[in-house]
Amino acid sequence: MANTNLKEAKAAKNDEFYTQFHDIEIEMNAYLEYDPSVFRGKTVLLPCDDPEWSNFTRFFAAKFDELKLKKLISTSYAPDAKKMKLIAEPSLFEMEAPQFDPAKAETKGKIFVLDRDLTGDRKVNIDDLKWEYLDGDGDFRSKEVTKLRDEADIVITNPPFSLFREFLAWIVRADKKYIIIGNMNAVTYKETFPLIKENKMWMGYSIHSGDREFQVPNEYPITAAGWRIDEKGKKYIRVKGVRWFTNIDHGRRHEALPLMTMEDNLRFSKHKELKGKNNYDHYDNYDAIEVPFTDAIPSDYDGVMGVPITFLDKYCPEQFEILGITKTWFGGSSKVYPEQIQIDRYGKKSKVTKLNDGAVLLHSEIPLKETYYIVNGQYYTQVYARVLVKHIRL
Repeated sequence: MANTNLKEAKAAKNDEFYTQFHDIEIEMNAYLEYDPSVFRGKTVLLPCDDPEWSNFTRFFAAKFDELKLKKLISTSYAPDAKKMKLIAEPSLFEMEAPQFDPAKAETKGKIFVLDRDLTGDRKVNIDDLKWEYLDGDGDFRSKEVTKLRDEADIVITNPPFSLFREFLAWIVRADKKYIIIGNMNAVTYKETFPLIKENKMWMGYSIHSGDREFQVPNEYPITAAGWRIDEKGKKYIRVKGVRWFTNIDHGRRHEALPLMTMEDNLRFSKHKELKGKNNYDHYDNYDAIEVPFTDAIPSDYDGVMGVPITFLDKYCPEQFEILGITKTWFGGSSKVYPEQIQIDRYGKKSKVTKLNDGAVLLHSEIPLKETYYIVNGQYYTQVYARVLVKHIRL
C-alpha cells in the first residue's frame, strides 16, 4: 500500500507529507492534558511549514491566545530548492502581500512570525502573521534557520523522512524540546535508539497503529493503493508506520502495560505461535527469550526479553528497563558461528560472512521463514529487530 510510496519518496527525496489538522490537535491536546502550561510563555518554531499549506502553523496560530504562547515562528522552503513543488507558482498568501518579490519567490525561503495583535481586534491569530523573505532557501541546516532554532523553546514539525536522522540530531545538539513525526523504523537507527534507551526520547501519545493520511504535492506520483484526490484536486496518501517522537511528557507513557504470567500466556494466548507451547523460544546467541508480541510479555520472567519495536508505543519507564536492541550495531551477540549459508524461499544459496555483530538467531530443526540460515548443517532464523528489556522490580 502506501509504504511503497514512502520508500519511493525516500529514494527520490520527494517526501513532503503534510500532516492533517486533527492529527496535530489530538497529539498536542495530550501534552496539554498532562501539563496545561507546557506551551505557556514559549517560543515555538515550525521549520519548513508554510502557513499556506502547513496545518501546524494553522493550529498554533488559532490557539495562540489559548496556549498563551510568547511567539510562533514558521519557515518555508524555497520552491526551486525542492525536488517536488506543492504549487507551480507563488501562493495567494504571498502574491497579495506588499513585500511580494517575483525575483525572490522561487529561490528564497520565508519566515512567518506571530507575536502580537496587529489588526487591533484584541486577538492574536493567523490574521496577525507577518512575513518576509529569508536570505537563503530556508533549509533547516542553514545558519539563519539554525539561529531561529536557538531562539525557540520547542520545535514541532513533520520533517522530510529522508532527513529524519539529520533533523533529529539538529534539534538534539541544541538541547531543545520537540514533537516531530517520523517512521517507526527510525527507532532502530544508531543515532536514535540511544536516546530512547537513555529515556531522553519516547513515542508520542497518538498514532500507535494503522496508517495516517497526509497531503502530498500536486506532482507527487500516485503509484499505489491508499490514495485519494479531494473535490479541490488536492492529493492525499495513507502511510503506515508513522509515529510521533518527543521528549515532552504525556500521561500515556506512565501507564503500566497489563500482563499475564508466562504459563497463562502459553495456555491462553490468542497467538498461534505461542498457544500450547511448553516455553518461550530462547535466542541461540544471546541470553534472552523471544517475545514476538507485546501483549505476550510475561509478568513473571525476570530475565532479558526481546520484544517487537512496537512495544515502545506502550513502554512505561517505571515498569521496564531498556537494555539494547538486536541490530548489527548493537554488538551484543555472544556466539561466534562458523561458515554460514543463507537460503531464500526459492532455494537459492549464498554465503553469509557476518552473523556475529548483533543479529540474534533462533534455532530450529526445520526452516521457519522464507529466508533462513544453515550453520553447521542446522537451521537458524534471524529475527526482526527486537528491543531488549527486563522488568523493574521494586
